[in-house]
Amino acid sequence: MKFLDQAKIFVKSGNGGNGAVAFRREKYVEFGGPAGGNGGKGGDVWIECVDGLNTLIDYRYMQHYKAGTGIGGMGKDRTGANGTDITLRVPVGTQVFEEDNETLICDLTEVGQRVRLLEGGNGGFGNAHFKSASNQAPRHANPGLPGVEKWIWLRLKLIADIGLVGLPNAGKSTFLAAVSAARPKIADYPFTTLHPNLGVVRIGEKSCVMADIPGLIEGAHEGAGIGDRFLGHVERCGVHIHLIDATSENVKADYTTIREELIAYGHGLADKHQIVVLNKIDALSDREVEEKKQQLAPLVGARPLAASAVSGKGIQPVLFAAMTALEQHKDSQREQAATKEDMKWSP
Repeated sequence: MKFLDQAKIFVKSGNGGNGAVAFRREKYVEFGGPAGGNGGKGGDVWIECVDGLNTLIDYRYMQHYKAGTGIGGMGKDRTGANGTDITLRVPVGTQVFEEDNETLICDLTEVGQRVRLLEGGNGGFGNAHFKSASNQAPRHANPGLPGVEKWIWLRLKLIADIGLVGLPNAGKSTFLAAVSAARPKIADYPFTTLHPNLGVVRIGEKSCVMADIPGLIEGAHEGAGIGDRFLGHVERCGVHIHLIDATSENVKADYTTIREELIAYGHGLADKHQIVVLNKIDALSDREVEEKKQQLAPLVGARPLAASAVSGKGIQPVLFAAMTALEQHKDSQREQAATKEDMKWSP
């Protein structure tokens, strides 16, 4: 199935039904009178987060969604039926933006979360509504209110615990394939990965979701290469594993390039806990690996880890370090949530 993480669609809520003008003229009903019913309400536009979806591909081929129109009122005080609501079903992690693609409407992060995007127009009043002591035979009714229409953007940000970042051909896809059951495309040319991949990683009795995104190059935040479009998929990750190709001639420049791109992108990516890993050490001698570590240590602030996704050497220490950092991140989030709840409470 093709991966699509962004789509622009048109949505419109239903128009309200018109009120009716009618009178009762029955043989055994004294005086008769106005009997026009109210129009039905137009349908609403809802968006719901559901399980079993992981792409917005459905919105690539159908881009217009309109709710049902309310039925007009009828004689004998009959109210028209309400218009049919329409529900847009999206995967977990979908954000909804206004047409400017900047103003956030809602962020759907849990299965079952449901938000009303547009409300349908109210139905018009029939002439029976306007009956009064001074106007016992009104001959007018209200039209239904029109629905609301707009263009919106749907943007999917995958929800993963650990994100893999690095230059093209740093070995991110190979690493993901080595630690999970995911089978991303792997080749020895840049930009093999063209869309994010997810894999479930199990360490002992614990498990987490790892995301692999297309590689970044210098100037990605300005659109170079594939650009920074896919960095949104690691915004929600608690921990980043920064893979560096150990066979590179200048590992310090490789590390600096990615760090600068994360800082330029913003959204707190540069502040997340990062585990720096020299990958592909199976192609180097122990002495060369040690030299590369010493080169990176001043920039990283600690000795980087070393591993080989191909041979499996050093993989477990990397996973244990990532899981430990992830647990600390989750504990910090729980403490922050508890603090917010305490602040809301008042005697």
